[in-house]
Amino acid sequence: MILSTSTLLTIHSSIYPVSASNCNGTSVPGLVPLNDLGNNTYQGLQGGLYPNATNTMPQSHLNAGLQRTRQIVPLDKTGNPSPTGRIVLVSVGMSNTLIETSGLISLANSDPSVNPSMVIVNGAEGGEDAHSIVTNPGPYWSYVDSKLANASVTTQQVEAAWLKEADASPTGSQITYAQTLSSQLITILQMMLQNFPNLKLVYLSSRIYAGYASSTLNPEPYAYTSGFSVRWTIQAQLNGTSSMNFNASLGPVLAPWVAWGPYMWANGLIPRSDGLTWVCSDFQSDGTHPSMPQGQMKVGNMLLSFFKSDPTTRQWFTSGTPGGNGASGGGGRHPLEV
Repeated sequence: MILSTSTLLTIHSSIYPVSASNCNGTSVPGLVPLNDLGNNTYQGLQGGLYPNATNTMPQSHLNAGLQRTRQIVPLDKTGNPSPTGRIVLVSVGMSNTLIETSGLISLANSDPSVNPSMVIVNGAEGGEDAHSIVTNPGPYWSYVDSKLANASVTTQQVEAAWLKEADASPTGSQITYAQTLSSQLITILQMMLQNFPNLKLVYLSSRIYAGYASSTLNPEPYAYTSGFSVRWTIQAQLNGTSSMNFNASLGPVLAPWVAWGPYMWANGLIPRSDGLTWVCSDFQSDGTHPSMPQGQMKVGNMLLSFFKSDPTTRQWFTSGTPGGNGASGGGGRHPLEV
């Protein structure tokens, strides 16, 4: 089921009432994208998406991810390998994630290189911030189950996921907020593995720019510092923290393998090293949610580019590769379930 842009706008407006955008918020002094910050610091914290001020995943972690990539094949509804099965990629998160996943699915639907065995399910839900999922998980995971059912797939067929979360209306120290969010992300990742027993790979993203925000939903610098939340969550796994263990040889498996998905934050109109900027028209009138279709498709393109090119995703996301030979009879179907 594909919902129209106008319907989606109505849904999100009912969840988060909007006001005039702050189009004067073209940049925020002192904020440098993590992938450009390097050895410099923000409030004493080094830059980089991964430890030691680097944007490169440690080779040992990449090798572990590649090992799991090779295990991704179409599964039947009971979770057993089947040439007529499905590879399910599900998104988990809040309203921004819902809008952005819709962009990815729209683009994937028209991309002939996307694996016809794969089904992308939009499991994000408006109003479900990280705090809500952690403190009252039942309703959210029931919602995700319903989205899977609408796409004619099961929890046993979910093998990969994109997770993007934040907390609504943060206050106080942005570093304390980022630490709390990291803890919540770890809990959500554990829940994901419990709900999706064949989940192998999860990719995390932090918030997009929020300098144009006209509300307190998730303004700067909280949107920016959620990048540290993601880095700390991944770093916990790299450091061998038991709560993030994915390796059965090292003890109980409590979480899936995790890594960065696309890092999408840039400081407004100040070009990032790769040229990324955010203009006011990329956002809805609250300055927080991506506009549709402009901002939605901007993020959707980042997601599509990531999944088609990352070494741990391209083998199963694109066709003509293991799990993507088109033998499933899927006919290129990529359901949009919101």
